[in-house]
Amino acid sequence: MKTKTVPSGWLERDGRRLDCGPYMSGALEAKVLLERLAVRKEALQDVTEQGIAGIFNGPRFARSYVDDPAHGVPFLGSTDILKADLTHLPMLSRKQVAANPRFIVRPRWTLITCSGTIGRMAYARSNMDGMAGSQHFMRIVPDPKKIPPGYLYAYLSSKFGVPLVVGGTYGAIIQHIEPEHIINLPVPRLGSTLEAKIHDLVEEAARQLSEYETLCNRATADLLAWVGTTDMLPRQWLSDRRSLGWSESQISTETFRAMNYDPRASDLWRLFERAGGQPLGSLCQPEYFKGKNIFKRVDAEPEFGVMLLGQRNAFRFRPEGRWISRSSVEQQGLHVPAFTTLIPSHGTLGEQELYCRALIVTPSMRDFVFSGDFFRCVPDTTKVRPGYLFAFLRSNAAFRILRSISIGGKQQEQHPSLMWRLPVPRLGAEREGKVADQIEKAVAAYDDAVSADKQARALVEEAIEQGAN
Repeated sequence: MKTKTVPSGWLERDGRRLDCGPYMSGALEAKVLLERLAVRKEALQDVTEQGIAGIFNGPRFARSYVDDPAHGVPFLGSTDILKADLTHLPMLSRKQVAANPRFIVRPRWTLITCSGTIGRMAYARSNMDGMAGSQHFMRIVPDPKKIPPGYLYAYLSSKFGVPLVVGGTYGAIIQHIEPEHIINLPVPRLGSTLEAKIHDLVEEAARQLSEYETLCNRATADLLAWVGTTDMLPRQWLSDRRSLGWSESQISTETFRAMNYDPRASDLWRLFERAGGQPLGSLCQPEYFKGKNIFKRVDAEPEFGVMLLGQRNAFRFRPEGRWISRSSVEQQGLHVPAFTTLIPSHGTLGEQELYCRALIVTPSMRDFVFSGDFFRCVPDTTKVRPGYLFAFLRSNAAFRILRSISIGGKQQEQHPSLMWRLPVPRLGAEREGKVADQIEKAVAAYDDAVSADKQARALVEEAIEQGAN
């Protein structure tokens, strides 16, 4: 349980507010420090387009989802804005989006989660342009004539901006924040030169993150084209009615579960076998190749610990995990080398669940440890290029096969022996090298984005701390 002593003067200056949120969040300390900062400060509503109108939540509505890209617009939920890869989003009816332009997200906006977990932020990048968004994140639309958009995001997402945003939350079980709670949030002006430098770093991070997604998608598309197919869209999979009933004469004692013989997945399995498919397990280091690791979590302060990432956090651009004792996870196999492919190994079969979606560990992620709910595919580099393996495993086709080999009840997991035998198509050194090179460029772009994003916030925090002391 966290405790904190609050001076009576803080109660007076905050309107005698008695709930603990503003005091525990650090909002009061941030306000005091900003008051000491000898620079001009403007209210948030004074640097947004059309003032208060430039700070708004998405509309509340009954959602009409579709499966066909011709009739749909990618739809961002409050957790989706945090993802590094936006490839696999649900789609909202294009007609529904066209009827209400407040759905639409545009580049250079600051997006803030405003329901449930408050204050997580993202900078809208180019590949978000035109996507629809839910009511569970707030849009901050900067006026570029008044403030560089990247600087505003870097400040709001800094250790000074976040507490001020979070300090306005209300609610008991489910926390909320509304635009009127932050319209007067103070924004320090740090000079045009520094603000432009910070903006450029944020823009570079956004550009590199979009490049990461583009390169990954291109690598996967090239791989499947050489196999002789295209990636399978949800509409194609769900509209194939063979899953409703079929006969099977090849049942073995290995599994009696019907979905393990799904004819749709069986066709894909045979396709990859014909493309020189080799068993996934034979291409990975055997000591890591498993999907369950149960261990005791011992909480620790950051200086004595490592950050543990679960499935949701691992897919986020700025992961926020749990700090656990470093010594408690030694020899547990939770650390994995860069270019490992992680596949969530426990979950449910909902179309938008992360279960069976592949993730690549970049060099900037090496210091994290990953929970026992991932299959760890650490490539044997004498047999396969790591980037090539990831390009295949991230495809919709591989995702459907991984889902089809599930076992379990409410919580699913991959059948271990079927997982080991999953066929990975082989294309020859030249073609596989071209695919792997694109993934390696994508990984470099991702880490450049991480670095630029951190630098931008560090410049903001350093300027405020030095100016206030």
